[in-house]
Amino acid sequence: MGTLLRSSHTCFRSYCYSTLTAAATATTTSIASAKKNPNHNLNQNQFLKPVRDQCKSRSFRNVDHALDLFDKMLHTLPLPSIYDFNHVLGGIARMKHYPVVISLIKRIKSFGVSPDVYTLNVLINCFCHLNCLDFGFSVVATILKLGYHPNSITLNTLVKGLCFQGNIAGAVKLLEDMEKEGYQPDAFTCGTILNALCKIGKTDMAIGLLRKLEEGDFELDLTAYNTIIDSLCKDRLVIEALNFLTEMMSKGIQPDLITYNSLIQGLCNCGRWREATTLLNKMAQRKIVPSVRTFNILVDTFCKEGMLIEAKKVFDKMIQRDIEPDVVSYNSLIDGYCLQNKLNDAIEALNVMVERGCSPDVVSYNILINGFCKNKKIYEAMNLFNEMSNKRVAPSIVTYNTLIGGFCRVERPQAALDLFLKMQAYGQLPDPQTYAVLLDGLCKNGLVVVAIKVFLEMEDKTLGNYIVIYNILIDGLCNVGNLKVARELFYSLPAKGLQPNVRTYTIMLKGLCKEGLLEEASEIFEKMDGSGCSPNVHTYNTIIQGLLQHNETTKAIKYLEIMVDKGFSANATVASMLFDLLSSNQVDKNIQEFLLKLV
Repeated sequence: MGTLLRSSHTCFRSYCYSTLTAAATATTTSIASAKKNPNHNLNQNQFLKPVRDQCKSRSFRNVDHALDLFDKMLHTLPLPSIYDFNHVLGGIARMKHYPVVISLIKRIKSFGVSPDVYTLNVLINCFCHLNCLDFGFSVVATILKLGYHPNSITLNTLVKGLCFQGNIAGAVKLLEDMEKEGYQPDAFTCGTILNALCKIGKTDMAIGLLRKLEEGDFELDLTAYNTIIDSLCKDRLVIEALNFLTEMMSKGIQPDLITYNSLIQGLCNCGRWREATTLLNKMAQRKIVPSVRTFNILVDTFCKEGMLIEAKKVFDKMIQRDIEPDVVSYNSLIDGYCLQNKLNDAIEALNVMVERGCSPDVVSYNILINGFCKNKKIYEAMNLFNEMSNKRVAPSIVTYNTLIGGFCRVERPQAALDLFLKMQAYGQLPDPQTYAVLLDGLCKNGLVVVAIKVFLEMEDKTLGNYIVIYNILIDGLCNVGNLKVARELFYSLPAKGLQPNVRTYTIMLKGLCKEGLLEEASEIFEKMDGSGCSPNVHTYNTIIQGLLQHNETTKAIKYLEIMVDKGFSANATVASMLFDLLSSNQVDKNIQEFLLKLV
C-alpha cells in the first residue's frame, strides 16, 4: 500500500488503547457492573430490532443512552454479531465521543467478538479525530494482518485525517500510493483533498490536481467542480469561476443549487449584481429552485449598495415563490434601511418579521440599536435594549459597546460609565473594543482624568496592549493641553512592546505643533520612515499646517514638495493657508511659482 500504509506493524492489541481510554473509564463502569446480573432471558431479536432502528435513524438521546444499549447487547445471549455492535459504535462516533468508542472496541474484543473492517474503519476515524494519525495507520497494518483488505472508506478516512492535520502533501502521496497498489480513489477521496487545498488558499494547486485527475481518466463529479468554483469566487476570480462552469457543462456535468449560490455570491462580492440577477433567472430556466440563501445573497448585496427598492423586490419575490425569509433575510433588509437612516422602515421590517413568525435574534436588535445610536436617538435605542430582555434575547458585547458609544455621542458619559459597570455585573466582560469606545467617548466629553482611571484598570486586566487605546488617550491628553503626560505615554510605547502606527505619530505631531514644539515634531516626523511607518496624507498635512501656523514657511514648503511628489494632496485647511501665503507676497518667486501650481 506504499510507505505510509506500511509505516507501522503494531498488532491490534497494542495500538495504545491505554493512552486514550481515560476519558471513557466512567462511561464503561456500567458494563462491568452489568456483568454481575446479565439478563439471559432477553429475546435477542426483539431487543436488537429497535436498537438497529435507532442506529439507522440516529435517534440516540445522548451517549449514556447509547452506552446503556451497548451494555445490554454485551450481556445478551447469544452475543449479537459484530454487525450490530458496529451500528452502535458508529452512532457513538457520530456523537464525537471518540475515546469512548476506542474503549468499547477493546471491550467487545475481551468478550470474544472479533472486529471486522467496518469496526476498524470506525477506529481509524476516531484516531484521526483525536489527532493520533500514526495509530490510525497502525490499524491499517492490523487490517492486513487479520486477512482483510482496506476498502475505500479506510483510505478516505486516512486521507481526511491527513488533510485535517494540514498534511496535504501526505494526502496526495497516499492518493498516489493507492493508485499504485490498485486502489481506485473515488469522488470522496479527491473531493477531500481538493477541499483541503482550497481551504488553505491553494486554489491553483487544487486546479492542478484536478487537471492531473482528468488526464488519468478519473471520473470527476459535480462536487469537485463546485469546490473549485466556490474557492475561485472567494478569491474574487469570478471570470475563472464562470469559465469553469462552462467547461463543466461542456463535459455533461450540470450545475446545481450549490454551484449557482457560489457564483451569485462571487459576482455580488465583485459588485457585478446585474450578472448575479441574470444567473438567478437562468436557475429558473433550468428548473433549479433557489434557496433562501440564494435570495439572501442578493438582498444583502442590494442593501449594501443602497439599492433598497431592488432589495425589497427580491425579498418580495422570495415570498411569492413560497420561500419563507429567515432571520438573515430580515436582518439584511433592516440593515439596509438603517444604513440609509430609514429607521421607521427598519422598525416596520422588524414588526413584519415577528408577524410572520420569525423571531428576531441579537443581530437584529444590534443593527437597530446601532442605527438609532448613530442618529443620536438613545432613548429609542434603550427601548430596544429593554425589549431584548423582555423577549429573552441576551445582549452581546456588541450591544453594550454600541450603547456605550451612543451615550457618549449624546454627551451622557456618566450613563455610558453606568452601563459599563452594569454589563460587568450581568457577567458580560468588556473587550478591548469596549474600552476603546468608552475611553474615546470620555475623552471627547472632556473627562480625560476619568479615562486615565479606566485605562489603568484596563492595564491591570492585561487588556492594555492595543495601540488604538493609546492613540485615543494621547489624542485626548493633547486636546486638553496635557502634553507632558501625552509625551510620556508616546515615548513609553516601545517599552510596552508596542509599535506606534501612522495614527499615533499624526496625533503626537498635532499635539507638539499645537504647543509650538516644532523642532521635536520635525525630529519625530523625520524618524517615521526609519521606524517602518511611512507618513500618510494626514501626517503630511498635520506637520505642514503646524509649521505654517508658526511661520516656518521654508520647512513647510520642503515637506509640501515631498508630499506632492508622493502623490498626496493638501487638505482644505492647508490649501487655504497656502492661498493666504500666496496672497501676502511674503515668499520668494520660486515658492510663488510652486504654490501657483497647487492652488
